[in-house]
Amino acid sequence: MKIYIKNMVCERCRLAVISILHNNALQYSSVQLGVIDFDDTYGAQLPDEVQKSLAEQLNDMGFSLLNDKTSKLIENIKIACLDFLQHVEKPDKTTLSKHITATIPLEYNYLSNIFSEVEGITIEQYFIRLRVEKAKEFLVYNEMSISEIAFQLGYSSVAHLSGQFKKVTGLTPGYFRTLKNEKLRSPLDKL
Repeated sequence: MKIYIKNMVCERCRLAVISILHNNALQYSSVQLGVIDFDDTYGAQLPDEVQKSLAEQLNDMGFSLLNDKTSKLIENIKIACLDFLQHVEKPDKTTLSKHITATIPLEYNYLSNIFSEVEGITIEQYFIRLRVEKAKEFLVYNEMSISEIAFQLGYSSVAHLSGQFKKVTGLTPGYFRTLKNEKLRSPLDKL
């Protein structure tokens, strides 16, 4: 049995969920971004009181259980986008759509239509927002030059990064860096 969780976007999120499972003495076979696999430990479903308690503790940490099929699908698309973002600088030339369909074995047009209906934006627009937020993180912490950030995030040029950055934020990356304001950033799980 698997339980799907919303807002798990990084390794720290995964560790927080594992901590909750350990605190409740719940046995599991694996915890990945967005999903806890209990195997057959608890049968087809967790006991209601256990599931309710787990849901409350997850909510306290900023996560939530996904119960309907569409919500699970949307969350899986978001996780696939985050995974693609983490590997986008590698020159294997896989596209976002191919990565998503390799992760979720459904037609991309179907996934794109469902995502747009529910989220109000396209998958590509969502991915652009993710990239811009990651660029903001790099800019705030002043770790790399703008050209290094562009390369790290898989942009073809600094101009491409700057154009998308300005379209989303209304600011250029250079000006954003001078502000050094963390409040202008959004957590990736809130996109």
